[in-house]
Amino acid sequence: MAKLGKRSRAAREAFAGKENVSVEEAIDLIKGNANAKFDETVEIAVNLGVDPRHADQMVRGVVGLPNGTGKTVRVAVFARGAKAEEAEAAGADIVGAEDLMETVQSGKIEFDRCIATPDMMPIVGRLGKVLGPRNLMPNPKVGTVTMDVAEAVKSAKGGQVQFKVEKAGVVHAGVGKASFDAEKLAENVRAFVGAVSKAKPAGAKGTYMKKISLSSTMGPGVSVAVESANAE
Repeated sequence: MAKLGKRSRAAREAFAGKENVSVEEAIDLIKGNANAKFDETVEIAVNLGVDPRHADQMVRGVVGLPNGTGKTVRVAVFARGAKAEEAEAAGADIVGAEDLMETVQSGKIEFDRCIATPDMMPIVGRLGKVLGPRNLMPNPKVGTVTMDVAEAVKSAKGGQVQFKVEKAGVVHAGVGKASFDAEKLAENVRAFVGAVSKAKPAGAKGTYMKKISLSSTMGPGVSVAVESANAE
């Protein structure tokens, strides 16, 4: 077993015995122990009482974090003509059609979000095996298949976060940077948890939100009281 460094040991000691704390206390702990040489991302993990293998228990959605993510998001748009021009004007990093499809098929994926106009989906559909596993496939349910490409690009670059439950019933996301003000991080956490709460599927039985944890990129996690994170 690898030995823990001084920073890791100090962080684990600071987090020892801390369970089901308030959002504010968790954020204070994380900010106080985020000592990496880069601005660490504050990450959230929500354990849900669902089995995503069943269609009526799938959880997915999108939320605009009130204070952004602190991350530069690279956006690709599949569009032609006037819609391609709109996407470029809105700040899209990559815009194309068949040429973009060929670029993606070659394994060159230099974007974090993929948007498409509905007429482009026959082309984008061919990329399902490439984009799907990376959670990049455009989907009308989260607003990435749309004619309003300008608004979709602006939302993606302005702090919008997509989420989708994994096989183990967990939803992960980055909700800001350790350098953010604690109050802004708390607002982002509650906005994200609120969106996951509203996305509760019809097939969910029993306790929906089982556990919520926060951590920084390089730090240990701390469990947060669900009622604190889910407060309006």
